[in-house]
Amino acid sequence: MEALAGEMAISRATLYRVAGSRDALLEDILRALTEAMFADARAARTAGGFDGVIEVSRHFGELLRSPVLDAFLKREAEAASRILFTPAGGVHETAVSNQIEVFRETGLTGELPPGADVSHLAFLYVRMVGTFLYAEFFTGRKADFDELVPALRSLLRPA
Repeated sequence: MEALAGEMAISRATLYRVAGSRDALLEDILRALTEAMFADARAARTAGGFDGVIEVSRHFGELLRSPVLDAFLKREAEAASRILFTPAGGVHETAVSNQIEVFRETGLTGELPPGADVSHLAFLYVRMVGTFLYAEFFTGRKADFDELVPALRSLLRPA
């Protein structure tokens, strides 16, 4: 925070007054990055239905691969876990909201049975994809997205 305040030519007190805390600043940054990456991934989609949903997830996963994010995950594992994977951080809720939009844009919501809980499906979908995309962080093992597709298809089978 001190280095950032210096780069911005403001005092640390001003930075904390505006940002609230280091975690709050990281949350805002990661939420904004999530929004931007979802927008890019959604813009790159060419298919509809389940295939379109998977296509967006693949694009998002490719965008997520970043040396900066990898370094953050390794150096700040506790903060990263708190911000990215718990309700306290808000990043997960941003991803779920975006996933609901992906379901709508691809036409998947129209294929679900009446009364299907789209919000719950989006929550589960994001948890599954997130766990896979961050597999190296959680387990030390790189994951192949193709291994996840059958499980995602099972989750969305009614579609």
